[in-house]
Amino acid sequence: MYPETDPHDHGMLDVGDGQLVYWEVCGNPEGKPAVVLHGGPGSGAGPFWRRFFDPAKHRVVLFDQRGCGRSTPDAALPDADLSTNTTWHLVADIERLREHLGIEKWLVLGASWGATLGFAYAETHPSAVSEIVLFSVTSTTPSEVEWVTREMGRIFPAEWTRFRDVVPVEERDGNLALAYSRLLHDPDPAVRDRAARAWCEWEDTHVATYHGYRPDPRYDDPVFRLRFARLVSHYWGHFGWIEDGALLRDAGKLAGIPGVLVTGRLDISSPPVTAWRMAQAWPDAELHIVGDAGHGAGKTSVSDLVLAATDRFASTAP
Repeated sequence: MYPETDPHDHGMLDVGDGQLVYWEVCGNPEGKPAVVLHGGPGSGAGPFWRRFFDPAKHRVVLFDQRGCGRSTPDAALPDADLSTNTTWHLVADIERLREHLGIEKWLVLGASWGATLGFAYAETHPSAVSEIVLFSVTSTTPSEVEWVTREMGRIFPAEWTRFRDVVPVEERDGNLALAYSRLLHDPDPAVRDRAARAWCEWEDTHVATYHGYRPDPRYDDPVFRLRFARLVSHYWGHFGWIEDGALLRDAGKLAGIPGVLVTGRLDISSPPVTAWRMAQAWPDAELHIVGDAGHGAGKTSVSDLVLAATDRFASTAP
């Protein structure tokens, strides 16, 4: 991957609802525009994301989605209100940021939750998108959320039982993400911390399907842990506020936009069937299923495919 480059511009964009979104730009100020949609929700746009782009050829825009620490107010605050933090608020934020930076069209890069957000944004604003590169592909449907919060217990039964048993008995047969969301907003900080630890432990479990995986060190930070768990459970509990099947149904809106989808055969957190179905419905999508890869870009083969895509698109007109 390319070396990390420092931002040459950054700021806070007022997107309304009392929300300020942190953004930064790195690479070539005259280069091919690209925007990064980080995962989570709640992970934030760390420096790692800059490394998917040739800094001599791309103008790379990164931003923290609402509530992600540098964007304020922080979702980890004790009294955090997430009522104006939804997929469609984020889609509007992306478009405001594009207009604020004076960009006509940009490449959209995203992974995991960022793939869902990428589909939602591109289908809403196809004229603003030049290309799409997504890996660890999700669409946050009810069946995907049910799979990752409940059905995956068939693969990790002991770990899932620990995850479930943090939830009160009377809520264990319902929407586990919403049950966790309630616990993560409990007035008692001990209840919040126990729920955040359990949620992040389960996150580390269901993505650990390939040799060499290491637990995410960010979960050692109690502030990050609470922020991340709150935002993921909030979004999953509401299935991203996306009509079931709508992203797949509306994939035809992406016609004419070149795309690359990369997913791991061992990615049971976001199974390859999601990327496969999207590729069938989107005629300009190129699908790569990597046999020995799990969730994320931990395998060189996944990173290589993403880099090859951004390099190829760097030479095309924006």
